[in-house]
Formats: sequence, structure tokens, C-alpha cells
Amino acid sequence: MSTGVLRIGTRGSHLALTQAGTIRDALIAHGQPAELVVVRTAGDASAAPVAQIGVGVFTAALREALADGEVDVAVHSYKDLPTAEDPRFVLAAVPVREDSRDALVARDGLVLGQLPAGSTVGTSAPRRIAQLHALGLGLDVVPLRGNIDSRLARVHNGELDAIVLARAGLSRVGRLGEVTESFDPVQMLPAPAQGALAIECRAGEEDLVGLLSTLEDRSARATVVAERALLAALEAGCTAPVGAVAEVVESLTDDGRIIEEISLRACVAALDGSEVLRASGVGALTDPTALGESVAAELLDLGARDLVEAPPVEPQPSLESHP
Repeated sequence: MSTGVLRIGTRGSHLALTQAGTIRDALIAHGQPAELVVVRTAGDASAAPVAQIGVGVFTAALREALADGEVDVAVHSYKDLPTAEDPRFVLAAVPVREDSRDALVARDGLVLGQLPAGSTVGTSAPRRIAQLHALGLGLDVVPLRGNIDSRLARVHNGELDAIVLARAGLSRVGRLGEVTESFDPVQMLPAPAQGALAIECRAGEEDLVGLLSTLEDRSARATVVAERALLAALEAGCTAPVGAVAEVVESLTDDGRIIEEISLRACVAALDGSEVLRASGVGALTDPTALGESVAAELLDLGARDLVEAPPVEPQPSLESHP
């Protein structure tokens, strides 16, 4: 264990600071002094949709600060990390995962099915856009950026009828009371690794890895590995229209024993919602990568490559142009 104060790198948004703060507090509870160090990223300085700037801008700056020794630990939203491993770093821990579902915040307490056709729903995630269109409700899906407070404000001030965002973020900042509907995965599959945090440090720092590993949750690691193995096998980026959710389930063997396995459901959708390919599988808890690759192979057999590599939809007008 380090005798000095561990510097934990984080973005400066309220959500990122709250997430990193839970890690700081957990380390302090283990007897390790720690503090937060804010690292500004290019994504924080841009108002462009995430699909245009790429989620990598949110993690690259943190990783460079870690590589340069400006911080000792980096806390990421796991879904923002590239699927390719970086040998400079070790993913030392995946803590207990928040609820991975997407959530709706709508005017007048409405659920999605109560919104009339033509209602404006804000989100910039291609995955959400595709699945919303696939529901066939005639919604006008418009781009959305900004922190949680500014997004919620667009509903409260009447700019939008509703927004879709990760339930985990609302939970972490104490705004779950704003949710009017949490989507069952049958309606909308979340992003791979949504709701999970990734705690990284530099490779070779074994004592630090050992310390950080005390924050590890076995189930969270296994489910996220399965989901991201699927994403990697599809050769899809973090903003591709791919949804996936894994969970640890109990199964009964032929000889009557109860064992834990991983169940994985996934989809790949056309951005206009005209086609949604779905696949699922169950695999060993000890080999989540194999399960992710197996379900990805089934999606590829169904034609997922054409949807993943489809050209982007026409740029949509900015929120400001909507009444």
C-alpha cells in the first residue's frame, strides 16, 4: 500500500467527480489516502454530438495523464474505453455495477408509450436512436449533449418532450426521482458495459494493482467482459448501434447441482430502425469472452456486419431549431 496520497484522475463533470469520489472514499476506507485530480478533455470543450467527436476523447486525456505520471489512477465510465487493450495500463478493478438500463425522463410523468407521435425525444447515441425508431412510435429523435442537469432542463423548460439517458448516471448523482420509465431490455438494450466503472493504473505497479483489486466485483467484471468481447468481435466502436446486457444467472446441472453462468442478450440495429438483429446465449462464468464471441458470431451470421458498417444517417438539426 502506498504511503503517499494517491492521485485519482477524473473528468470534471458532476457525474465524473461523483463516480471518482466513490473510489476515493473506498480507498480512504481501506486506509489509503487519496484525492481527486481533474483532467480536462477535448470532449468537455466541444458541444458536438458524441457520435461526431468520438467517446475516445473522454478517455484519451485521462490515460495520457496516467502515462505521464500526473495521476496514479484513472476512473473511467467503462463503456467509453476502447475495446483494444493498451499495454501501458492495467484494468485493476471493476467495482460493483450500477443498474445498466436506459431510462426515460418525460414531461408530465409520461412513459414512452404515452408520448404522442411527433414528440421530440433527445439522445445522441446511435444505439438509442436506432432502437427508438424500431419501436415504431413516430417519435422525432433529436441530438442531445451536455451534462445531466442541462439535459434534464430541456425537458423541464419544454424544449423537449423527453430524453433518454443511462439510469446509472441519474442514480449516482441522486436524480432517480426524475425517471418516468426504466426500459426493460426487451424494449431497449443498453450499451455494452453501461453502468460499470473501470479503474486503471500503470502496468508494472503490482502493489497498486493489489490495493485497487480490493474494489473488484467478480460479477461486474464477468458481465462487462462478455459484453465488450461481443463488441470487439463485431469490430464495432463504442458509438455503433449495438446493445448488449449480460447477467449472472443460476442454472441447474443434470446431476442437480446449482451453478452460476452468464446470460448474454445483444442486438445490432439499423440507424433508421428498419431492422433489428437479436441473439442471445449462456456460457461459463469462467470464460465470459467465449460467450461474447459466440453471440457476436451469431449476429454476424444474421448479417450484422452490414448494419455495423452502414454509413451514418443524415445530420440532424440542432436542439435549438426545435420549438
